[in-house]
Amino acid sequence: MPGAAVRYGSDLIVDLLRLYEIPYVALNPGSSFRGLHDSLVNYGDNNPPMIECTHEEIAIGIAHGYAKATGRPMAAIVHDVVGLLHSTIAIYYAYLDRVPVLVLGATGPMDVARRRPHIDWIHTALVQGNAVREFVKWDHQPTDAAGVVDAFARGYRVMMTEPRGPVYLCFDAAFQEDPLPTSVPLPDKRKPLTTTTMQADPAALQQAAELLLAAEQPVILADYLGRYPENFHTLVRLAELTATPVLDLGARLNFPNRHPLCLTGSRVLEEADLILALDVRDLYGPLTRLDRVTRRTEYVIPPGCKLVEIGLGDLNISSWSMDFQQFQQTDLSILADTRLALPALVERCEALVARDTAGQARRAARREALAAQHAALWDSWRERAREQWDLRPTSLPRLAAEVWEVIKDTDWVLTANTLEQWTYRTWDFDQPYRHPGKSLGTATQIGIALGVALAYKGTGKLVVDIQPDGDLLFDAAALWIAAHDQLPLLVVMYNNRAYYNDWEHQIRIARQRGTDVERAYIGQELNRPAPDFAKLAQAFGWYAEGPIEDPDAVRAAVARAARVVREEGRPALVDTVTQFR
Repeated sequence: MPGAAVRYGSDLIVDLLRLYEIPYVALNPGSSFRGLHDSLVNYGDNNPPMIECTHEEIAIGIAHGYAKATGRPMAAIVHDVVGLLHSTIAIYYAYLDRVPVLVLGATGPMDVARRRPHIDWIHTALVQGNAVREFVKWDHQPTDAAGVVDAFARGYRVMMTEPRGPVYLCFDAAFQEDPLPTSVPLPDKRKPLTTTTMQADPAALQQAAELLLAAEQPVILADYLGRYPENFHTLVRLAELTATPVLDLGARLNFPNRHPLCLTGSRVLEEADLILALDVRDLYGPLTRLDRVTRRTEYVIPPGCKLVEIGLGDLNISSWSMDFQQFQQTDLSILADTRLALPALVERCEALVARDTAGQARRAARREALAAQHAALWDSWRERAREQWDLRPTSLPRLAAEVWEVIKDTDWVLTANTLEQWTYRTWDFDQPYRHPGKSLGTATQIGIALGVALAYKGTGKLVVDIQPDGDLLFDAAALWIAAHDQLPLLVVMYNNRAYYNDWEHQIRIARQRGTDVERAYIGQELNRPAPDFAKLAQAFGWYAEGPIEDPDAVRAAVARAARVVREEGRPALVDTVTQFR
């Protein structure tokens, strides 16, 4: 490996990054890891390559998106206390989304005699992991070479064990910059670096299969199931075998949206007598109807509907964040990794179906009825799109349809935002890689989109980001990263010139209280002046057009931008102004 005869503590960290085949390191420069930065460049010869970021939050977001798209973790390095605090919201969302992100940090020297006056003191905490401990799977701050190796090996395994999530490792600045006193053995790559997966109780799986086949109106709910591509195809087998409709909750892409048994968006839950939930974090929410004014919920499922769940929801529960959701009692709860449990369930169902000749006609009739419901659902969406086709600025169904006409004959990937579900109602999500999962909170989507684009760089896939205006304004400088690293990203703005999610809340409150609805826009609009996203993108080196309010002009603009992405390999943006919803 290149480098001087003297080896430094930071060289050891680079050795570990390479041993564990970390593909990229995203970072915003910081002096607390200047030793590690030098080792990455000169000892490691920029391998793994750096992704220079304009903000720590974006560094985590890129690693988040990359992991969602590939299942592989990136590293993101954040500068001591201040960089870690900048990154906390992005780390929290990675934790909520159950993605593996290796967050590496640094601290000013723990030896007080080696701290620079003022700056090393205010950038050092006891201990830095306290800032994120409630929403990482594990954190550690080793002090010597053996401890660094031990912490890295354990942190990687914890991160990659289901349910996955971010870990935080913090390295002393002095350790990074000091020569290594002795040679330190690295983990043996010939031995497993991670654990095996967890299989289900065989008797419980048999019981689940029997309940599913005995049900008259079963429904499958899937949420995080599609984090492994093979689960997408196995779920199709299960649904077809048992003639069961699937509702895709969207944390990952779990099921092909145009399959006749996809009833996402329908009301099949209201007649269900059994629900099989696969990797569903929030089981209570999908089973209920919310009154958005009073915040009260009521069940939509019939009394007596049986609930069966398979997943890992009872693991990695935080005592701080309530992301575990409201408790929902079930008739059968199976703790297992669905990579193993789902194929095993299919096998048991196949054996039961083979013996149940009397049930074949019943399942065939149900399959035919469900296909008719699926067709009627799509007809209703097409009718809604026609009703809004000529609205100006562009309606959401029109925008989804126009983008689809441009990309449908390419090998495409959608990054995060689904345009209020209109991409699901218009596009053909026929493969698991088409979409790594629905968007998360504001100030996360552009970072995740960049990570997805990085994952597919050089593959020829057209990566599409439906980009909300408010989200981009949090991190507009992230556009520079895409231009600098030539990421193949087509951004189509979902620009309603408002923080409209919150605007809607203000409208509801105004109506409830009898106050002036027309004043609900105050503190919510992104207008007067309206940001010019095309000029903003051009300033960072993108191809860009817009703003476009005429729906008849959208398709040609998106086509021109897509051509730039495909032929020149650089990012392009089309600023489309849209209806609020």
